[in-house]
Amino acid sequence: MDLLSPRKARPGDRIAVLSPSFAGPEVAPAVHEQGLARLEQVTGLVPVEFPTTRKQGTPEERAADLNAAFADPDIRAVIATLGGEDQITVIPHLDPEPVRADPKPFLGYSDNTNLASWLWTNGVASFYGGSTQVHLGPGPGVDPVHQQSLRAALLTGERLEITEPGESEDFGLDWQDPRALRENGDREPTEPWSWAGPARSVTGRTWGGCIEVLQWILTAGRFPADPQVLEGGVLLLETSEEVIPAREFGWILRSLGERGLLAAVDAVVVGRPPASSRERRSSVEERRTHRAEQRDTAVQALRHYNPDAVVVVGPPFGHTRPQWIVPYGGSMTVDGTDQRLYADYA
Repeated sequence: MDLLSPRKARPGDRIAVLSPSFAGPEVAPAVHEQGLARLEQVTGLVPVEFPTTRKQGTPEERAADLNAAFADPDIRAVIATLGGEDQITVIPHLDPEPVRADPKPFLGYSDNTNLASWLWTNGVASFYGGSTQVHLGPGPGVDPVHQQSLRAALLTGERLEITEPGESEDFGLDWQDPRALRENGDREPTEPWSWAGPARSVTGRTWGGCIEVLQWILTAGRFPADPQVLEGGVLLLETSEEVIPAREFGWILRSLGERGLLAAVDAVVVGRPPASSRERRSSVEERRTHRAEQRDTAVQALRHYNPDAVVVVGPPFGHTRPQWIVPYGGSMTVDGTDQRLYADYA
């Protein structure tokens, strides 16, 4: 598909900070305030809140804030505070005309897969990742890889190599704990990425996101009927903090395969999955096993539905921290020869 790439913002411009899903700032205002301050410090952009940024609005109210932000010529970018689980009910109330008339960068992940895919189907590229409530507000500071990709997505637009920061956390400290403002969650060393498929380099436009949400989008009929719109592209897949079993992950992959989506793309990038949650703290061995099983499931599904696809499992995007923000509808290069990954933030 031919997609519009929104022009970059400049320091001093205004960025809308919205809660299109769950209004995390309502329950953790201190984390939100620190996130706003760091957003301005790192980018030079001026955060602007809307009526539902700190209040759990109805789908219609949240859509009204999105429509207003995209239509306002003084707003030059939009970032989500958090994900959630009901953004699918917001999408029918969105107006595509302002988005196409004046496209601006949108950043969000998780439930914001709904909005990123909606922008994609309306011909506008965005970015998968970014959250003031998770990746900017908590902890001692903004992780370097997140800061680098945040600036590239919003301001500079260069081509970057996606690298491994070497550590990861599945979740941070409880927002009500004062330490959440100055300490990270429990971080552990990461494993090397796994590569599969032919030793060739693929460059293509991206689509995808949180696989549980993709299932909802497809069920709701909000994706083009012809899977060939993904021809030659790069499929992004990652799983949420629900920590779905590898078997369920495989079932969804199988459905994507039967729909023809896996066969259409030339490359697949599977993000490092969360393997533990605050509600269930898995052991080190359980976490390793979960990630290995999900990796093997992904490789087996692609071997069946598209053995010519270049596959990499493990890059840190989506539900992980440190997090790389990556293009959504923009260009990525998955180099199976040199086993390297690049993203173009233009």
